[in-house]
Amino acid sequence: MDSWRIDDFAVSLTSLSDNTVVSYTSDLRLFCEWCSRSDLVDPGRVTRATIRRYLAHLTTRQFARRTIARKVAAIRRYFKWSVANGLATVDPTSGVSVPAGNGRLPRVLDSREISGLLDGAVSDDEPEWRRTRDDAVLEVLYGSGLRVSELCGMDISSLALAVGAATVWGKGSKERRVPLSEPAVRALRRWLEARADVVTPDQGDALFGNERGKRLAPRDVRRIIDRRSPTPTHPHALRHSFATHLLDGGADLRAVQELLGHADVATTQRYTHVSRERLSAAYREAHPRA
Repeated sequence: MDSWRIDDFAVSLTSLSDNTVVSYTSDLRLFCEWCSRSDLVDPGRVTRATIRRYLAHLTTRQFARRTIARKVAAIRRYFKWSVANGLATVDPTSGVSVPAGNGRLPRVLDSREISGLLDGAVSDDEPEWRRTRDDAVLEVLYGSGLRVSELCGMDISSLALAVGAATVWGKGSKERRVPLSEPAVRALRRWLEARADVVTPDQGDALFGNERGKRLAPRDVRRIIDRRSPTPTHPHALRHSFATHLLDGGADLRAVQELLGHADVATTQRYTHVSRERLSAAYREAHPRA
């Protein structure tokens, strides 16, 4: 597999987030292993027919369309890099049709579910520091529409509580400033009073910590959601709910795009479809002639 120079390819992905680099690298290694079973030991021997056979293989394995699309995106990017670096003379992914992702979004939480998550009762035996931290995490996730990775990467210096704002680093290491809701500011102030007793000094400026005193990780956020949500909910659903509720309330699409940190407004437009569906459902339920 050395002839594929996967590590060199990964180093070249400077415009992508760490999570995307990990995913692309993993996808490419799996493709290389599949190729090796057909004695395709270097990228220069891969043809368009090879790519199409791999697509058929993934489809037969019943991978989701969005997963297949991501895997092929990784392979496509790799072969552009390979041609540029002399590992291959042609790009075998050129002209290959890739199944589009289905674009499904996690279910949007309604106001009752949001209230249950943010204001619901917690166990009497839960430590006070954890309750305080979880309150702040959930208020920031929903109130600012952050990606989980953005929240986990926040430092104390990211905050500007006096003006209700925070600075976060999004995909592609792009920095943006987001507003903090009043409940989020209050929850953060309470957490900052308890933080020093939880986060160990070697974690530096990390805003949130876990039970071991280390910087909060995405899996820790999932555990918080599992504890606090009355119904099974994915952490990213809070970001989707944030966007949909803003658009339902009349927010400008471009403003929501900026708040979410989307490079392309087409990504944000997915939420307008959700809002229209919600509007249609409300019409059918409420209008006497619907």
